Amino acid sequence: MGREWELSYRLGMRPWIFVAFSAPVAAASAVFLVYPIGQGSFSDGMPLGISGTFNFMLVFQAEHNILMHPFHMAGVAGVFGGSLFSAMHGSLVTSSLIRETTESESSNNGYKFGQEEETYNIVAAHGYFGRLIFQ
Repeated sequence: MGREWELSYRLGMRPWIFVAFSAPVAAASAVFLVYPIGQGSFSDGMPLGISGTFNFMLVFQAEHNILMHPFHMAGVAGVFGGSLFSAMHGSLVTSSLIRETTESESSNNGYKFGQEEETYNIVAAHGYFGRLIFQ
């Protein structure tokens, strides 16, 4: 993760990729390190592989009833809500771009950092969002 921060810094970007990838790293360390240490043996941890992972999930559900925990429910709702929000945001921005590039260029080249003029039409975005949500 430190290399991602360094690469983002050297490219002049903000280190958001580093922050985004810290969540899967934290989840993996919790499953592969923290849980087995808490249970007293690394044989209780999640093994690598498909059948071992499914067996771990079934045993974990049987011992801890994780699916009925309110924090798990909120986390699942947050993941699904976040993916819905990301899909809606991407379609909204893509549908309302003001194209100022040629056919051989990417439409992402229509924005230059620090430019004064608009890149997308907010009226078109508002209309598209209204049709997306209310119809």
